[in-house]
Amino acid sequence: MPWQEVNGIRIYYEVYGAGEPLLLIEGLGYALWMWEKQIEAFSREFQVIAFDNRGVGKSDKPDEPYTIELMAYDAGELLNRLGITKAHILGVSMGGIIAQALALLYPKLVHTLVLVCTTFGGPHAVPVPKETVEAMLNKRKLPAREALKEAMRYAFGQEFLSRNPGELDRLVEQRLSDPLPRYAWMRQWEAILKVDLGEKVRNIKAPTLILTGDDDRVIPAQNSKLLHERIEGSLLEIFPGGGHLFFMEQAAPFNNRVLTFLKGHPMG
Repeated sequence: MPWQEVNGIRIYYEVYGAGEPLLLIEGLGYALWMWEKQIEAFSREFQVIAFDNRGVGKSDKPDEPYTIELMAYDAGELLNRLGITKAHILGVSMGGIIAQALALLYPKLVHTLVLVCTTFGGPHAVPVPKETVEAMLNKRKLPAREALKEAMRYAFGQEFLSRNPGELDRLVEQRLSDPLPRYAWMRQWEAILKVDLGEKVRNIKAPTLILTGDDDRVIPAQNSKLLHERIEGSLLEIFPGGGHLFFMEQAAPFNNRVLTFLKGHPMG
């Protein structure tokens, strides 16, 4: 299995397809399976590099403080180890925050940026709704399966859940098949709470596409609008009815929109 030693830990990654490199960066607590509806489509056109952030999946899970910048260094150094000097970057949720930090720390490495259902964090961002936080932190002290199901329910658009009642159970089982240590999830969560890129993102120069769903009950869509206002020249598209996981709910139009954007900015 492919690992790279990065910043004193082992990062697990997988590579698919050929062409210009496209790095995918996961969200809070999610491992590589997060991309089950993207990798096949993207790898027909690009060399897709997907990896597990520190704390999840097959990557190391040190019980020490994490920061968004540290995880951005992990991503940047992984690309360096793979001999990649320029890449398209796509990040979802926490992965989108990491992607912003990556664009600031490694501006020459980031050719384009796709920021999905994400935020710049800090006091000027719209916070995660209280009821979502309570579910994520399991304030009701439910058993593991019930707690995970309740938390993941907030990640889907309400219309999607009503039409696809079995999808939530399927993903809960998928996550439980590779359980995440609670301390590791908390390390990632604490990194999100500490980050504030609100003014720094104005310095992002890479062509940027911002995508969100208008029924996002984790990171409200207003955060994408705020990002759009701060990143000069960025494009914003809002998916009607889309929840936080709208890239799963509406995979085909999401994938097509991303591919159209990326192919519109070839490396040359």
